[in-house]
This record gives sequence, structure tokens and C-alpha cells, in this order.
Amino acid sequence: MPVGVSLKDIAKHAGVSLATVSNVVNGYRPVGEETRVRVQRAIDELGYSPNLSARHLRNGRTGIIALAIPELNNPYFAEVAGAAIREAGTHGYTLLLDYTDSDRQKELLLIEGIRERVIDGLILSPVQLGRADVLARRSDKPLVLIGESVYDVPHDHIAIDNVAASHVAVQHLVSLGRHRIAFIGAHPDVHRQPAHLRLRGYQEALSSAGLSFDPALVAVTAQFGRQDGLTGMRELLKLSEPPEAVFAYNDLIAIGAIRAIHEANLRVPQDVAVIGFDDIEDGRFATPSLTTISPDKESIGQLAVRSLIARVEGKHVSEPADIQTPFRLVTRESTIGR
Repeated sequence: MPVGVSLKDIAKHAGVSLATVSNVVNGYRPVGEETRVRVQRAIDELGYSPNLSARHLRNGRTGIIALAIPELNNPYFAEVAGAAIREAGTHGYTLLLDYTDSDRQKELLLIEGIRERVIDGLILSPVQLGRADVLARRSDKPLVLIGESVYDVPHDHIAIDNVAASHVAVQHLVSLGRHRIAFIGAHPDVHRQPAHLRLRGYQEALSSAGLSFDPALVAVTAQFGRQDGLTGMRELLKLSEPPEAVFAYNDLIAIGAIRAIHEANLRVPQDVAVIGFDDIEDGRFATPSLTTISPDKESIGQLAVRSLIARVEGKHVSEPADIQTPFRLVTRESTIGR
């Protein structure tokens, strides 16, 4: 790569102003497509590479942002993290991945700035924090929240509509003629808001379909993994009137539930239809393949990073927003068969 290539050299080579080159390289202002292509061609031909570290230091930043997730072994969070890492790289930032294990003290330490000298901002998927915790935050580093908990706080929040998504899942089961529908993944902890919201969507969908809510068909789980789905489904199958279908809090629970159904020498979906939530890769390769609610995980990671960097760089001057990302129903063998 040529040594000492500057923005001035790029401007001369492309036949444009220095300000135009700066706008293209730094993304300060929109530039016409023809001009942008000409500048990019000059950058490529001269082999220019921006000194991102120097740029961040000049602006009083580190060039590092953090993403804190509650679980490392959950494929859903791995996919969101992958999208966030890729997006951060396109903006010249390094993303530091942190892990809270759904622990309240770890979440509090992070929002209070335990890594404040290292990072420019934080994306957090909280589990145990409440609205008062976030409002009491003293750190002035930009914070973006992801996940389905509802906070009503002055920070950008990226999430899907859990109630609406759950409604779609149960509606799908009803459309298949299933009337005795169970839910696995209820949780007694008030902080586990996504579990409560998905249960609410389940109940509302039953009501909309003219079906009565039976508390016996709701399985409470300790956590949200495969073992929880296995245990919950085993209990449901002991009922004098076992369910015809199951809506699981997530795909991991659904996969565990399918295992329990097979153990009972029953068939999926002929005897019990199963739908999950998250559209993780495991579900596509399960036997049978898993019908699921698919959040746009790529958009969640991308939007969280874009929102945070805009706050870090002072480009985002609007009021904090609750941004809902899309979801879709993906039908596979666990509900509709082969």
C-alpha cells in the first residue's frame, strides 16, 4: 500500500473537493452516487486506508463499543451478536462482547460504567433490571437496550412485539384445528418480562379463537433451555387430557418438548403439534424440523449498533425511540408435517 496517501491526494485524483472526500470517507453528509463511486475508485486505486485509531482518538473516543448478553450458550444471542459485530466493523468500531449470566449485579455494574474508560457506549440485553434501575443510572455513556422487556426509559430500545408474535404462533395452531393448546415457558420472576408477554399473547389468541384458558396447560420452567422443555412436556403429558399442541417460549424449549413427545411414543405433529420462538439454526435441522416465530435477528443487531454509534458520534439528536423490528411465522414439519 502506498505510504502517506492523504484525503487531499484522493480529492486530486478524483477531481472533487477535499470536503466531498471527507464526506464519503466519514459519512458526514450524503453524496451523489456518481460522485461517491468516483471517490471510492480513487481510494481503491491509491490504496488509501483510514487511520481509524487516530480518528477515534482525535474525537476523544476509543473506537470500542460493548454488547452485553445474558446467555452465551443460547444460539439466539449468538446470532444477534454476530450481526452486531459485523455492523460495528462496517463503521470502523470494535465490538466487545460481555456476558451477564442474567445476574442483576453484573447488569448493574455494566450500566453504571464498569468499563467506561474502555468503551464509547453499551448495548445491553437486560433480564433482571427494572425501570428504576435504568433511570437511576449515573454513567453518561450512550446506552441502547435490546430484548423484549418494556422499560419506558430515555434510551433507544430495539425489540419485537412479543404479544403480537405469540398471538400469531397460537393462531397458527388454532388454524390447524388444534384446540387444547399448551404453553411451556411461563416464569414466576417478575423481571422475566418476555415470558409474561408471550404468555399474554398466548392467552389473548385463545380468547380471540373462542377457546377457554386452562391454567393446567401452562408449564412453568426454571430456565429456558432444552431440559426445561423436556421436563415441562413430560408433566403436560401426564394430564388426563394432554395437549394437542404446544407453543414453547423459545426453540430450545420446543426441541426439549419434542424429545419428551417422542419418549411417550407419540408423533409430532400428528399427536402433538409444536411451535417455537427464535428460529435458531438447530430448529431447522431438528427431526421434525421446527415451526417457529422468526425475529429479524440481523436487523436487531444492526439497528442496535447503528443507534449506539449515532449517539456516540452525536449524529442522533432525536428523542430516544422504541424501535420494533419485524418477525414472521416460519412453518415447518412440527406443525404441518412433511
